[in-house]
Amino acid sequence: MESDINTGPMRVLVTGGSGLVGKAIEHVVLQEGGKLEGEEWIFLSTKDADLLLTLSQRDNLRINDNVLQTAHEMGVTKVLSCLSSCIFPDKTTYPIDETMIHNGQPHDSNFGYSYAKRMIDVQNRAYFQQFGRRYTAIIPTNVFGPYDNFNIENGHVLSALMNKTYKAKTEGTPVTVCGTGAPRRQFIYSLDLGRLIVWVLREYEEIAPIILSVNEEDEVSIKEAVEMIADALDFKGKIQFDTTLPDGQMKKTASNAKLRRYLPNFTFTPLQEAIKKTCDWFVANYDTART
Repeated sequence: MESDINTGPMRVLVTGGSGLVGKAIEHVVLQEGGKLEGEEWIFLSTKDADLLLTLSQRDNLRINDNVLQTAHEMGVTKVLSCLSSCIFPDKTTYPIDETMIHNGQPHDSNFGYSYAKRMIDVQNRAYFQQFGRRYTAIIPTNVFGPYDNFNIENGHVLSALMNKTYKAKTEGTPVTVCGTGAPRRQFIYSLDLGRLIVWVLREYEEIAPIILSVNEEDEVSIKEAVEMIADALDFKGKIQFDTTLPDGQMKKTASNAKLRRYLPNFTFTPLQEAIKKTCDWFVANYDTART
């Protein structure tokens, strides 16, 4: 967030500062020279600030309202919200792009969360039309990297599979993957996302959201991703697929054409390299990682 109350150097508040994306932004800002002279960057975790204020069964909608309305009341000139590729319609044509967000119902598995996230786009447009606020949003594809949630039951797919494969290696058991392994996904390394977020904060002036994703041809199957993880962890055991379990959406191919119009030469970390770096971090930090 950037406030117009103080006309001095930019002050940025990053919520979720201890999580996957927040830690990536912190790395880019503090370790890669992303912080400009005189700027102040503040990283908050849920221990520092409860964005809900009061608990509600529709927590994501409450967070939207609390953050955007408070930002408006405090004179914050820019808010950058993080959406998800699950907000797109379940039945659609591919590749999906930023104009298709509201074109149909999302997948049943993410129904409530998807609509809550869609409402951020609606609210951003409303704050601009009524008050001239330049609040916008990014739509990353499947993010992974250090500080992710590696829990096998509820973690992101790549990180959960890293944990599952590491445990299988230490216990000498097979790795069991839910479904056929056929669904395809575009995975983005968290540090690449962090670099792009800093760029969006500084340079992107549109209210309409922007997809932050690797190229369409870099989409891989879950089976291919698991094989990369096995290679990164030097797992030599058996990989088996439980086809009695559902696959979920078979594909969510997203176009990054809008991003490429702005940044045609941005280089993403190759997936195999990013998986290796994340696996190395996970093993080195196993005792403190979210598992």
